[in-house]
Amino acid sequence: MIRKFLKEEKAQGAIEYILLAGGIIVAAVVIFAIYSQMTSSAATKLNTTTQNASSKMSSKINSALAQMG
Repeated sequence: MIRKFLKEEKAQGAIEYILLAGGIIVAAVVIFAIYSQMTSSAATKLNTTTQNASSKMSSKINSALAQMG
C-alpha cells in the first residue's frame, strides 16, 4: 500500500513538472511575439528616419554643388 502511494506521488510530481514546463513555453512564446513586434516597429521607424535624413542631405549637397558650379 505504501509503495502504491509513493508511485502515485511520483506521477503527480511528473505532471506538475510537465505543467510548469508548458507554462514556461507559453510565456516564452508570448514574450517572443511581443519582442518581435517591437523590433519590427523599431526597424521601420529607423528605416524611415534614415531615408528622410538621406534625402535631405542629398538635396543640400546638390544645392551646394549647383551654387558652386
